Amino acid sequence: MEHRKTYNAKEIKTPKGNLLIEGPVSPGKLMEYEFHKDLVAFRPPEQQKKALIEIAALPEGRIIIARHRDIIVGYVTYVYPDPLERWSEGKMDNLIELGAIEVIPEFRGSGTGKNLLRVSMMDDAMEDYITITTEYYWHWDLKGTGLNVWEYRKVMEKMMNAGGLEWYATDDPEISSHPANCLMAKIGKRVDLESVQQFDRLRFMNRFMY
Repeated sequence: MEHRKTYNAKEIKTPKGNLLIEGPVSPGKLMEYEFHKDLVAFRPPEQQKKALIEIAALPEGRIIIARHRDIIVGYVTYVYPDPLERWSEGKMDNLIELGAIEVIPEFRGSGTGKNLLRVSMMDDAMEDYITITTEYYWHWDLKGTGLNVWEYRKVMEKMMNAGGLEWYATDDPEISSHPANCLMAKIGKRVDLESVQQFDRLRFMNRFMY
C-alpha cells in the first residue's frame, strides 16, 4: 500500500497564545523544534521526541504537532498497531492506530487536542484507512486533571469524535477488563468491504465464549 502524506496546518487562538497545528511533519522538522518539558505522559521529553522522530520516518507513520513558536506543546501519533496487540494479527496494511495523544497542562481545555485530530483528518489519504484507538483508563491523567474515570472518558470520547472516531464494541480482554476502557475507530470512505469484515473479525475473536 502506498502511504500518501499531505501536509496541512491550522492556527488556533488560545488564552495562552496562538498555536500552529501542523502535520504530518518530517523527522527533520521534528529535530528542529524543542519538546516542552511537561510532555511527560509516556516517557521523559527527550526520549519521547526521539520516539516521535522514529515514527515520522516510518512509511505509515504520521506525527501531527501543536507548537507555540518553536516549542512542541502537543502531538498525536499514527502508526501500525503494536505486534503484541490483536489489532496487528490481521496484518492489515490499511489499519493504523492513533497510538498517543498528549497536550501539556497549560494548553488543555482550549481545543488543542480536538484540533490535532481535525488537522490529522484533513489529509484525504486518511479515507484509505481504518483508524483505531484503544483507550485504557490507566493511561489517563486523572490526578493532573482532577477528573474521575467517567468524566475523563467523556472528555476523551468528545476529543476523538472531533476526528470522526466513534465507539466500537469488542471482546478484547484488556479493553473488556474495565467498563471505562474502549475501542474507537473511523472507517475511511474508500475502505473496502473485505477490510471492514476483517476488522470485525479482529474486534470479536472470542465469539465461542458467548
